[in-house]
This record gives sequence, structure tokens and C-alpha cells, in this order.
Amino acid sequence: MRRLLRSIDSVLFPSRLAILRDLLLVFLAFNALARLALTAYNGEPSFFLPWRLLPAMAIGAVFDLGAATFAVPLLAALLAWWPQRRPGALKAVLAPTLLVFSGVLAFVAASELVFWNEFASRFNFIAVDYLVYTNEVIGNIRESYNMPLLLSLVGVVALLLWWAVFRRVAPLVSAPPAPLGARSRAAALWLLAPFLAFGALDARYKEFSGDAQLNELAGDGYFDFFHAYRANEIDYERFYRTLPADRAAGVLAGELGGAAGQAPFAREVAGRGPEKRLNVVLISVEALSADFMAAFGNREGLTPRLDAIARGGLLFTRLYATGTRTARGLEALTLSFPPTPGYSIVKRPDNEGLFSLGEVFKEKGYEPLYFYGGYAYFDNMEAFFSGNGYTVIDRTSIRSEDISYENIWGVADEDLFKLAVSELDKRWAAHRPFFAHIMTVSNHRPFAYPAGRIDIPPGTREGAVKYTDFAIGQFIDRARARPWFAHTLFAIVADHTHKGRGRTELPPENYHIPLIVYSPGHVPPGRVDAVASQIDVGPTLLGMLDFSYRSRFFGHDVLRDGVKHQRALFANYQTVGYYRDGIVIELKPKGRYRVVDAATGRPRKEDARSAQLLDEAISYYEEASRAYRSGGLKAARALP
Repeated sequence: MRRLLRSIDSVLFPSRLAILRDLLLVFLAFNALARLALTAYNGEPSFFLPWRLLPAMAIGAVFDLGAATFAVPLLAALLAWWPQRRPGALKAVLAPTLLVFSGVLAFVAASELVFWNEFASRFNFIAVDYLVYTNEVIGNIRESYNMPLLLSLVGVVALLLWWAVFRRVAPLVSAPPAPLGARSRAAALWLLAPFLAFGALDARYKEFSGDAQLNELAGDGYFDFFHAYRANEIDYERFYRTLPADRAAGVLAGELGGAAGQAPFAREVAGRGPEKRLNVVLISVEALSADFMAAFGNREGLTPRLDAIARGGLLFTRLYATGTRTARGLEALTLSFPPTPGYSIVKRPDNEGLFSLGEVFKEKGYEPLYFYGGYAYFDNMEAFFSGNGYTVIDRTSIRSEDISYENIWGVADEDLFKLAVSELDKRWAAHRPFFAHIMTVSNHRPFAYPAGRIDIPPGTREGAVKYTDFAIGQFIDRARARPWFAHTLFAIVADHTHKGRGRTELPPENYHIPLIVYSPGHVPPGRVDAVASQIDVGPTLLGMLDFSYRSRFFGHDVLRDGVKHQRALFANYQTVGYYRDGIVIELKPKGRYRVVDAATGRPRKEDARSAQLLDEAISYYEEASRAYRSGGLKAARALP
């Protein structure tokens, strides 16, 4: 074995190329330490059990080595072909090169810890996406963390690492020269290494256990980032399990009640009585998990106003968000569309002129409005909503003297609601019925808000939740004093939850959000306990108004069809899921799928029922992907 290792070493690392060997070992060791740090930060002691930790470390080392090969070729060529008579000049080149190497290692490790804290994941397409919005992201990091301290620690670690590495490799610069042919062969092998790694590495190698968090630890930040860059838009029909087109259409038509001879999601919706010409205010609350509310068992008193509104309104107790980001929630609420793999449609090209909740209201003579407390260019919201007939009103509409507090994400929620009341007053005075969608921002790191509003100081998630609760209560109080209050239906729902970690990729409890519909005199208090999806919110509101319309929504009216179709759809990056009857169907790239028991998170034995649910899951996502690609979601297009 030793002879074999010496032979490999002499082939790959002759003479000065031994520097490359040592740098690779440093890279592997440093990333192993970072992986252990993430394991400790995860707070799950069982991850340190040898039979769990060792496979994650070994698989991670394979990814680390594969990622390192992409930086190797230039250094290998430099070491192989640098003139032997000029070692001093080579040291002068290596010194700053190794400083950059050390800085990158330290900076990426720190970035991964920050990203893990926010998303409980190695780098994914969110990290790629954030490169587009550097102002908001860098501003958020500066406001959320002690950046001077953090960057100082990164700098100290980088300098210490550089000092140790340079001391180790500097003597190797003067190593006895190997024949040029041996050095050239080694350099050629390292030039081929990135191509070999590109062909051999597969993201599926991480999935060695049933625990999604443990699988994430087996990843590599460098590999995962570039994998996400290449895979953030995914063709469902190419990479996921499918059914024959007529079979998928038939299954979905059966679920949605579509008529024969037309697209399976197209159907006529008839009101059950005269149309109620009520204004509608839809508030989507940033990261409001259901378990923040006392109505769902919380005892911290974080949502006294929302709980009071829930008692006076209709509370939907088993509603599930479609994703983990705002853009995904906006897609579900606006388009009633399943969370297909990759980006939300809010951020995709050709997303204007779609059949949307605003389009239905517009056809009924309403003005659709979208209010956002930040700059609406973020996450492509302005282009999406304005391209679909909404009047977009954002931070730019608020005068500086009317701002109580602002940070990189936007103004305080109370300032956004004051703006909304002012704008809705104008529509009422002009006798223009309105549908207003209001998106809050305060419940977002760094969890900052005006002082003196609540009894929790800024800086914690719990405080931000209670502040947003205060702001919503203040908005309802102001609205109650307006003449339009008695003619308005209010709906309060989360865009997603605050949770990231889970025992499986798609644990239903991590998608559980509240929905409250409040309209004294029009909506009697009560509870709806049917399992429902965020894509059902729009059709349910339209049903409560008894609107008749030709629907292209993938969701349904929970109050009319909820008992018959208790299901939810949700996604996490590349895995999309379907939840029904205590079973979660996970659909993954390369045609893979898993059948999971929702209560335990363990794989479930497949049977006739799970096979039926698998067909339903595939049908939703296959038909949704096909509809978007073919233009079938366009409002002006006639459907077959």
C-alpha cells in the first residue's frame, strides 16, 4: 500500500508539485472543520454518532476534492513549468496567491455559517439569486451581524492560515527538480481533473440518509453553489417523473373538475348566489408561521391582535405554504399555481399577462393594487405585478417625514399600512372598488422596528412577529374608522414560515401557515379544519364573494371543495411535494420519488393508495409546467 501511495505521489506531485498536494490537504482539512462547525451549529447531538457523522464527512470530502480540482490546473501549470533557476521569483508569486487562497477559505466558511443560520442549508439557488440583489443582501447582513467583528475574525483566520501554509510550502519551492516530462505529465493530469470531476460528481451522492439536514452537511459549498447556478431553472418533463400526457390531464381534470375537451385546469366557476361587491384587502405577512399564534398553541403572547381577529373571523387551521420564500408565496396567492421546480414564476421570463387573482377582480371592475414596504424591483415584484395589471405602490410613494423606521428591506409595517389606508381612501372617494394585496417586511432579519411599540426590544424574531401583529391591529383599527370598512373583506395569510430545518426535505409542519378571513357582518366567525394549500386562497376568496368566472387556477374553493380535496402542495428548491391523507409524495430530479409518512418522516411502504397519490402529484406538476411553457396561463389566450 505504501509503495502504491508513493507511486501515485510521484506521478501526481513530482518535485515542486508537492506544494499542490499540501494545498489540497489543507483545503480538505479546513472544509472538514467547517463541516464539523455546521454540525455543531445544527444543534442535533445524534449527528455526532459515528455511523451518522463519518459517512457525511467522507461524502463531503469527495465533493471537496472535486470542487478543488477546478482551481488546480493553473497552479499545477505554474509549478510544473516555472523556470527552475528562479525559485525566489516563484515564492514572490506564491505569497499573494496563498493569501488569496486562505482568504477565500475563511470567507466562504464564514458565509456558509451565516447562510446556514438563515436557511439551514448549504449554498443553493437562493445564494445564486442573492447575487442579483447585492444591495439588499449586503445591507441585511450589515444590519443583522456585527460586521467589523465578523470580518476581523475572517481576516485573522485567513492570516494565520496563510502564515502556516506558506511556512509549510515555501521550502518545497527549492525541491530538487524532476524531469520536465514527469512534471508535464502531472500538469496534464491536473488539467483533465476538472472535466473528470464535472462528469463524476452528482448532487444525489449527498442523499445517503433519510435525514435532510444530515444530507446537507455532506455537501460542499463550492460545488453546491455552482450546481445551483446551473440548475435553478429545471424542465419538469425532462428531469422528473411523468405520466402520459392524456393520463396526467385526466387525473388533474378529475381533481379540479375540469370539463372534457379543454385544458384540465380550465373550468367554469359559478357563484352560489348574487355577487357580493365587497372590496378585498389581502395581507401577506412575512414569515408568519402558524405556531406563532395562540390559536395554534403558542403561549408567548406574540399575536394578541391576530388572535382577536381570528376569533372574530374565519380561521383556516390546516393551510400550508407552497415554499420557503416570498416570491413563491406571491406566486401561489396571485396565480394559484403549484410550486414547479426552480424559480417562482414571479422571477421567470415571459410572466406578464397571466391569468391571476388581480385579473379576475379587474374583469369585475375592481382596481388591483400591490403594496410593498421596500423597493418593488426586489425579487422582480414590480415587473411581475405591473405586467399583470396591478398598480404597484412601494417605498418610493412614502414621504421621508412619514417614515417611522426603515432598514435595507423597507419601511416599518405601520408606515406601509398608513400608506395603504391613504390610498384606499382615495379609491373609495373615487367610487372605485379595490383589491389590495399588501406585503409586509418587518418580520425579517435584522428584526428591527420602531422603539416603544411593543414590550420586546428589537433584534429577535419573536419581537418582529409581535411588532407586525401590532401594526396589523393598528391598520384594522384605522380601517374600522373608514366608511369602506363595512364594505371590505380582509384576508390575512403568511407568505411562508420562518422554519428551515426539518427531519425530511418536505416536513408539512414547516409549511403550516394561518389564514384568517375577517369581515364583520359578512363573514361569521368559525374554523375551517380541512387541509388546504396556499394556492387555494384566491379561489376561496372569490367563492366567498360568489363570483362567477372562467378559472385557470390550479387551486379550488376550500369552503366548497375542501372536504373532498384535502391536499397541499409544497416545494423546497428542487424537490416538489404533495401532501394528502398523512402521506407526502416527494418528486425529485432524475425521475426519483419517495413516499413518506408525514407523521414520522420515515419512508412508507408503497400500496395502491400511495400509487394513486403519486399519480395525482405528478399530474399537478406536469400539467402546471406544461401550461407555463406553452403559454396556457396567459389571460388573453383561448384555451382548448
